[in-house]
Amino acid sequence: MDLCCCVVAMSMAFLLRMNFNLKEIDHYPLFKILSITIAVNACLLVAFKTYAGIVRYTSVEDTGRILSVNTIVCLIFLLIENIYPKTEGVPAAALFPTSVLFIYYLSINFLLIIYRLFVKRIFHYLFSVRKKTIKAALFSAGYEGLLAKKMISDNQRSEIKIMAFLEDNERLIGKIIETTSVVRANKASLERLKREGLELLIIADPYIRKQRLNDLVDICLELNLRIQQVPSSEKWINNTLQADQLKDVNIEQLLERDVIKIKNEQVGTEIRNKKVLVTGAAGSIGSEIVRQLLQYNPAIIIACDMAETPLHELRLSLPEDARVKTFIGDICDRVRMEQIFEIYAPDIVYHAAAYKHVPLMEEHPSAAIVNNVLGTKILAELSVSYSVEKFVMVSTDKAVNPTNVMGASKRISEIFIQSYYKYISRSGKSSLNPGNGNLPMRNTKFITTRFGNVLGSNGSVIPRFKKQLEEGGPITVTHPEITRYFMTIPEACQLVLEAGAMGKGGEIFVFDMGSPVKIVDLARKMIRLAGKEPDRDIHISYSGLRPGEKLYEELLNNAENTMPTYHEKIMIATVREYDFASVYTQVDDLIDLAQKHFLMETVSKMKEIVPEFISNNSIYQKLDANGNKS
Repeated sequence: MDLCCCVVAMSMAFLLRMNFNLKEIDHYPLFKILSITIAVNACLLVAFKTYAGIVRYTSVEDTGRILSVNTIVCLIFLLIENIYPKTEGVPAAALFPTSVLFIYYLSINFLLIIYRLFVKRIFHYLFSVRKKTIKAALFSAGYEGLLAKKMISDNQRSEIKIMAFLEDNERLIGKIIETTSVVRANKASLERLKREGLELLIIADPYIRKQRLNDLVDICLELNLRIQQVPSSEKWINNTLQADQLKDVNIEQLLERDVIKIKNEQVGTEIRNKKVLVTGAAGSIGSEIVRQLLQYNPAIIIACDMAETPLHELRLSLPEDARVKTFIGDICDRVRMEQIFEIYAPDIVYHAAAYKHVPLMEEHPSAAIVNNVLGTKILAELSVSYSVEKFVMVSTDKAVNPTNVMGASKRISEIFIQSYYKYISRSGKSSLNPGNGNLPMRNTKFITTRFGNVLGSNGSVIPRFKKQLEEGGPITVTHPEITRYFMTIPEACQLVLEAGAMGKGGEIFVFDMGSPVKIVDLARKMIRLAGKEPDRDIHISYSGLRPGEKLYEELLNNAENTMPTYHEKIMIATVREYDFASVYTQVDDLIDLAQKHFLMETVSKMKEIVPEFISNNSIYQKLDANGNKS
């Protein structure tokens, strides 16, 4: 077909040049000219393999190759023209007049390109009319959006037909790109497109702001449109976009916020070539801390946890050459913990080990104290004795005005390490306990971080809702008004690392958690994202607040204020100071009660240490009524 086009193009060039005067054409050796045309084009078409492309997949690259071949062909014709002997009676040229070559160049490019595009369009039409199409709009007319449109349109098995681009960029709105119009990304545009048959919105911008994604999802849910997202082009399989790579937007993406940037170069400086101990390393927070620490090239990470299987799985998930030593040990076992400090002499401790499930700890307050308070006390004292530089504790927003045992136990841990730091800073002694030898001060800096619920952590509400959704419902919410703050695991761990770097000792760092999320709204959105209707397809039931649970979480105590840091999302809580001598005695008494598993007495002592601890929906409310409330 290409060679036929060459013959037609050369014939047309002569006809046009001679104004269709056949007598003028007779002066030229047409047979010889056409023979040379076929021979030269055949050689170059074979050399450049322009014939090898599948016509229905013709691309811009194929067009460029055709233009290159035809340019070389015309240069060869000019060379032949210059070396070919002139013929009498033909004043212009012996074979290829320049004007003829110009017309030929335009004609052959037109013919070779146009028939390919024609065949491509025919194939596209034949395959597309045989099946039902899904009309879709693409958010983003940028590079990623154009690439996604090309892949979707060129895929003969795809059922998606792109109706329009949606854009926020004013310079692109109103333009037409590859026959597809660009419209403003707002509710009015989507309503108009829906009237024209729009069923699906595809997010093709991998860097879309989380708030913008939420806005688009809300509009689509209101208009009953499906919404899917395309992965960034570098994640495409074999540089092509497969249909199964279009994923529904999930609830985690909507709750995520824009990535927090660590601004303190001190993070890398402090961790590089240091020995770091991470407790609770097999948990969701601890394991992510381990992974993030590896980016800063520590000398070694001691990953300590008492859960054997999760710790083993963590080790398997890390690179074989990762400088991580797993250590099975209970933080409440002082002898076992001291082994870590004797063998590895850690420079920094990230203390993430804790019992955290509110209803469970409400049933077992003595276990909460032994693990959360005694474990923290043991690690804090060993850190001072073994010259640890920094001790960073992971706390929770439930420690603020606690209404449950778990939150109160974390608040007591906060009070202990804060007052401990103040004491060793002022007195130069490591402990009030003579049994510890009243060792000289070791300059250990104690730092606390508080944050809210973590997406994807063990026991998180989202996986539970997903499981209930898969089973056809109902989705169980404790209370119609219950709200929570959410953050991602990487966000939480970045905060811990940043706090460890900026902390000077004694601070409680709190994080700008954004706006709280109503759990029932979260459940409804998850149902609608699954293509179902709340209270019609999937029922939402209310089970009532669990023991110790409160409707609203707080990040700061009412009596506390905050001070800004160099990071706009991280603040320092200015908290009340406590006398360490009093705290030390009270904590020792509390631990003694907990180790004897006297439940009521243990909780009563907790309320004495933390007067703002007022039980909610719990058997321990009677302790507040009997005079322990302050």
